[in-house]
Amino acid sequence: MTAPFPTRKQEEWRYADLDALKPVWDQFDEPHTLTIAAGESAEEVWLPAGGDVQLKRLSIALGAGADARIFVLNAAPVYGRVEIEVSLEADANFELFAANIGDGQSTNEIVTNVRHLGERGRSRQTVRSVLGGKAVGSYLGKVEVGRGAQQTDGEQSVKAMLLDRGATANCKPELEIYADDVKCAHGASVGELDPMQMFYAQSRGLDPASARALLLEGFVMGLWDNVKNAAQHEAICCAVRDALRRVT
Repeated sequence: MTAPFPTRKQEEWRYADLDALKPVWDQFDEPHTLTIAAGESAEEVWLPAGGDVQLKRLSIALGAGADARIFVLNAAPVYGRVEIEVSLEADANFELFAANIGDGQSTNEIVTNVRHLGERGRSRQTVRSVLGGKAVGSYLGKVEVGRGAQQTDGEQSVKAMLLDRGATANCKPELEIYADDVKCAHGASVGELDPMQMFYAQSRGLDPASARALLLEGFVMGLWDNVKNAAQHEAICCAVRDALRRVT
């Protein structure tokens, strides 16, 4: 049964393009569930699947000592939303590397909820956004540390690059901590291309468009360095370059 249609009064939908979402709301099913047994590991690479609107939902349960690494490119041309819920038992590790790339009037959102349930869990979330035109790129990330999850180590790193005055980046990292022996941190920054870097690149013989593309690749390509599968690594790098060409 389809859930009630959301409103912007709900925090997790504050930045959504509800007009774009409405025609495909009935496709917004329950999240896909991934259970990773104790000591096991998994890696997933998510690429744009085509179409103007893209919705992706995943719920991950990590057993003791399990490991999961997710790589996400969110570059839907109208509305893209990625939701990830994660629970970590003792000594589990979760890593997310994700990019929003938008142009025109697109809205691209990444929404996460990471719940540390056991001791010594580790989570890393690294999100980069490149936004041109009147695009909106958002990251809403919550990290919950339960009372028994001592020695949790959690970090969120969020950076956005705005290419035009009309583009908007939203960032809302959130920590909810009930344990007293933890190491949790988050950082966020929004900026523009450095004029001095542009000047340097052009002084080396690049035209303005090529210089801009090179700097933007440097901003996001490091996200995919740890993709183990060579074919998937090449696929996501090619998809990123295609997305960047739209915004440059």
